[in-house]
Amino acid sequence: MQADELKARVQALIDAEVAAALSLDARGIEVVDATDGIVQIRLSEVCASCPGTLWTLLTGLEQELRRRIPEIEYLEAVP
Repeated sequence: MQADELKARVQALIDAEVAAALSLDARGIEVVDATDGIVQIRLSEVCASCPGTLWTLLTGLEQELRRRIPEIEYLEAVP
């Protein structure tokens, strides 16, 4: 699968379903890149500044994305 296609699938899934399932505002989650099973996201809402919240968010988001898109191996937050 092409990186751009995977990136688009991940962003669409976050926007349509995953953010709501995790009680998040999808506008604060930007998919920066999706290459070789690694998805990089940038968080722009308040939760991005708190390490504990960030870890919880990433763990939940990664589990949900991996469950729905098996090509995803790892989720990484980038500044």
